[in-house]
Amino acid sequence: MSRTPASPPADSAADSATESAAVAPPGPPATGPASGADSALTHGLKQRHLSMIALGGVIGAGLFVGSGAGIAAAGPSIVVAYAVSGLLVMLVMRMLGEMSAANPASGSFSVHAERAIGPWAGFTAGWAFWVLLCVAVGLEGIGAAKIVTGWLPGTPEWAWVALFMVVFLGTNLASVTKFGEFEFWFAALKVAAITLFLVLGVLAILGVLPGTDAPGLTHLNGEGGFLPNGGEGLVIGLLASVFAYGGLETVTIAAAESENPVRGVAGAVRTAMWRIALFYVGSMAVVVTLVPWDDPKVVDVGPFYAALDGLGIGGAAQIMNVVILIALLSAMNANIYGASRMACSLVSRGQGPRRLGRISSGVPRTAVLVSSVFGFVCVLLSYWRPNDVFPWLLNMIGAVILVVWIFIAVSQLILRGRLRREAPEKLVVRMWLFPYLTVLAMLAMGGIFVLMLFQPDTRDQLVATGVMTAVLTVVGVVRQRRRAPVRD
Repeated sequence: MSRTPASPPADSAADSATESAAVAPPGPPATGPASGADSALTHGLKQRHLSMIALGGVIGAGLFVGSGAGIAAAGPSIVVAYAVSGLLVMLVMRMLGEMSAANPASGSFSVHAERAIGPWAGFTAGWAFWVLLCVAVGLEGIGAAKIVTGWLPGTPEWAWVALFMVVFLGTNLASVTKFGEFEFWFAALKVAAITLFLVLGVLAILGVLPGTDAPGLTHLNGEGGFLPNGGEGLVIGLLASVFAYGGLETVTIAAAESENPVRGVAGAVRTAMWRIALFYVGSMAVVVTLVPWDDPKVVDVGPFYAALDGLGIGGAAQIMNVVILIALLSAMNANIYGASRMACSLVSRGQGPRRLGRISSGVPRTAVLVSSVFGFVCVLLSYWRPNDVFPWLLNMIGAVILVVWIFIAVSQLILRGRLRREAPEKLVVRMWLFPYLTVLAMLAMGGIFVLMLFQPDTRDQLVATGVMTAVLTVVGVVRQRRRAPVRD
């Protein structure tokens, strides 16, 4: 099986109307749930779309393939690593859900950061996330193309990437409902696949699956024990697990275009805990119980393939190839959508070129096109400059998700006080044990930054992301000062 790169996310009436172009005027965001670009976008996502996007959004190629490196480093303790990082993600999603339910916006955390900290913060968080999503689109396209060329040797990878780009460019240009339908079925297939895996795994562990013997605790306390590589291995596994959760934020972006944004966000956030526990922690527990952590297949072809192959399931490699292909294509579709909405929101707040915010028939088509082209340029760079520019680009986005989480935590810490004073009825979703868990989450993020600094594989990512964040911050601050009103 080809290895794939780990992926660190009814037609509306407007679609039948005569196409018209509109660009939201720049300026400070309004206090209502929809302002600027959000008021011009359609609300074509149904509740079933949003529910399945939230459910399937946690299942990505990073889980199916990228988790192999974490298992190889941490051994059976990868379950602890995913549980700890999962708790942090739950806190982040709860904070983001509180703000998004109070003020749904397609700019999500970028809008919240602007309201809480200032325009420079919204600018930095928004454009950093846009770069992350666009580069991720390219990586996912490359991974999907590798799988298809494995089935059809001799066909050029770049041509398959181009085909995928055209397909998802079309779905995102058509209408948000088309995007929602694609994601609904992609997510349904991913959920079905991992649910079947969990059921088969549990049956095998219990010894009731025909043709298998219950492994007991052999793989959990043998081959070096639960912590075969000590604390350092657990740290590496923890860092690997943190970045596997990236993409959960897309549901709060999509909620702004749903029929009932507040209900959608609240439902997605409230079910985040069991989704993370079941799909991530549960699947890791099944894998390390069924398969020796040091089995070469765990890294070479992926932990899920290793587990299915160990159960004697014929065609395990091809089954996992299909599942991973679906996960990659789903991520491409969702990331083009998320990037275009983030760019459109930034422009509507005067944080980018006005042409990028042009909305036609309720769709930010220019932003969709530019985001897709940026992603395809990243693919071309992987062929043209594979030894310098492309690795630098990958490092640059390596820790962006942590930067975004920091902005989310700081914003929630500030906005919660304002909401409690000015509009307590908007606190439909509340952060647990505020402000203690918010502060604890921020300390945990700081700890992860420190751990990254001491790991050779992640140090370069931290530095490159830091440089990009610093540049965006300087640009954002300069723009904010230039736009500030002159006082007598």
